[in-house]
Amino acid sequence: MSQPGGGAPPPTMSMPVVPRPDDDLVTIGVVIDIPQPHSDFLRQCRADFGDPLAAVIPPHITLLPPTLVPQADDQAIEDHLRAVAAVTAPFSITLAGTGSFRPVTPVVFVKLEDGAEHCADLQRLLRTGPLKRTLPFDYHPHITVAHHLDDTAMDRAEAALADYRSTVGLTGLNFYEHGRDGVWQLRRRFAFRADLTSD
Repeated sequence: MSQPGGGAPPPTMSMPVVPRPDDDLVTIGVVIDIPQPHSDFLRQCRADFGDPLAAVIPPHITLLPPTLVPQADDQAIEDHLRAVAAVTAPFSITLAGTGSFRPVTPVVFVKLEDGAEHCADLQRLLRTGPLKRTLPFDYHPHITVAHHLDDTAMDRAEAALADYRSTVGLTGLNFYEHGRDGVWQLRRRFAFRADLTSD
């Protein structure tokens, strides 16, 4: 994940997590990272809005939110992610404009105009087998560009990207684990099947 403005991204991410009660459990997450050059642009925007998390969170779409799993399930989870990626074709999304979860959650995000249904199908497939879980909310794919800022900064973020529009190709899953240092570490990337064609 790059620093704002460019460069090769270090494999770390920081975000709120589910507490880990003991050493037998780890917290994981699965996302689709947004590729370059779109990633650098969105990350720089987040930094410009004054969000310090821009330095440590790459632009991404969450597929599996922070989830506690037994360490003993590690191999089964990797096998599951590999199998899901193997039956998933690369697909494109169209990003268009902004939205907000305010006042419930202080988040401003870039919306998916096209491709949200592909993300929804993919996250449902992921939440099977060793990753079976229910969500406490309706799934809503998005890319966060401002989080926990004051209202003025949040309003500025929502207005600044209101006319933003870009089509982005997505080619794989990224599997993260939350480390003891409080930072998300990239465990592995699982590429989608290049010989499959999406609808």
